[in-house]
Amino acid sequence: MTDSGDKKQLLHLVFGGELESLDNVQFRDLKGLDIVGIFPDYATALTAWKSKAQQTVDNAHMRYFIVHMHRLLDPQEKA
Repeated sequence: MTDSGDKKQLLHLVFGGELESLDNVQFRDLKGLDIVGIFPDYATALTAWKSKAQQTVDNAHMRYFIVHMHRLLDPQEKA
């Protein structure tokens, strides 16, 4: 069971991986992508993103991203 209350879920995916170069978003190893998780709102996703990004600050090629899944699931909605 989930506790959704009256708040609408705006799902966000946080993931990252090592890039081939700093010039574009081309991952070195797709099998090695780090799927951090799916979060119910942007604020929670941002907290997870910051944590992972800070853990890999010494590797310039490592990048983490936040994907607004709610926009992919319902592109007509304005959120």
